Amino acid sequence: MRSRLLLFVPLILFVALAVFLWHGIGRDPAARTSALLSTPFPAFALEDLDDPSVVHDQSLLDGQVSLVNVWGEWCPTCKQEMPQLLDLAERGVRIIGVDYKDTRDNAHAFLDQFGDPFTANVFDPDGSLGFDLGVYGAPESFIVDANGVIRYHHTGYITPEDVDRVIMPTIESLGP
Repeated sequence: MRSRLLLFVPLILFVALAVFLWHGIGRDPAARTSALLSTPFPAFALEDLDDPSVVHDQSLLDGQVSLVNVWGEWCPTCKQEMPQLLDLAERGVRIIGVDYKDTRDNAHAFLDQFGDPFTANVFDPDGSLGFDLGVYGAPESFIVDANGVIRYHHTGYITPEDVDRVIMPTIESLGP
């Protein structure tokens, strides 16, 4: 009798695994929250995309609300997101780019083709800042308050609806 019950163990394990995977499929990966919310932006020291002699650090985010956008030329959804970033820049939003796991030549070609909404662009060729931000793909965006604290994390590209529904209200709630 006991050996017959052991025959059901693989079936029970299969059902448990299926329930676990089904639960994960139903979740929206863009809705995940960042462990970095309400924490200071990670420390970094990385070159400017345009001028390697300029090194940016987290002080770049002090004194003004900023949208930090992680992007790369290799990222197809970054191309879809650029019109929204250009719109936000035209509305006066300060956007700091983090060119993630890219080359300077490819990044410049991308900006020449799709526009450049960035006030400054931090060059992150090895992805060290992206790693510290917990980025698992591009694009991802962070809204950082004037004290350098992360207040919002957006996974995936910013849609036109996100601009008016989430991004602008969040930035406006944090003040100038």
